[in-house]
Amino acid sequence: MNTTAQDTRIRSAYETHFKVWTTSIALTPLCLYFALHRGDYTLLDNADLIIHEAGHVFFAPLGPFLRVAGGTLMQLILPGILIWHFMRHDYRTGAQVSLFWLGQNLINISVYAADARARVLPLLGGNRVGHDWANMLGKLGLLPYDQVFGDVVFSLALLIFSIALILPRYSAD
Repeated sequence: MNTTAQDTRIRSAYETHFKVWTTSIALTPLCLYFALHRGDYTLLDNADLIIHEAGHVFFAPLGPFLRVAGGTLMQLILPGILIWHFMRHDYRTGAQVSLFWLGQNLINISVYAADARARVLPLLGGNRVGHDWANMLGKLGLLPYDQVFGDVVFSLALLIFSIALILPRYSAD
C-alpha cells in the first residue's frame, strides 16, 4: 500500500472518530462548570425558571401537591421529551445536548431541594410565596432530609452529565 493511501485512510478514520466525539468535547467544560459551580445562577437558569413556573400552571388542575411539584416536574419532563425524540431519531448531538440540559436542571433542582429548611434562596414573588421543596418535603414528612434529597439529585445530575459525555461510545456505528 502506498503512503498516500495509508495516510488518507488514517486521516479518514481520525476525522470520523473525532467528529463522533466533538459534542462530548464541547460539552465537557460546560458539565465541569455547572458541577463545580453548583448554586451559581446563570443565564440558562433564567430559561429553566420560565419552564419551572409554567409547570405550576400546567399541573395546577391536578391538585395542590402536583401544582407545587409541577415546576420541578416540568424541568425534568421537557428535556426528557427532547432526549426521547432525539434518541428515537438517532440524532446523537441533540440527545447529548438535551442530556446536558437535564443534568443542568437537576443541579438547579438539587440546590432548591437542599434549601427547603434554610429557605435562603430568593424566590419569584419574594417571601409571599411558598417554597416548593419545603412544601413537598413537609407534606411527605421528609423535611429534615432536604440536604439528602439535594445531594441525591446532584449525584443524579453528575450521572446524567457522564451519560451525555460517553453517549458516542454506545451509539457510534
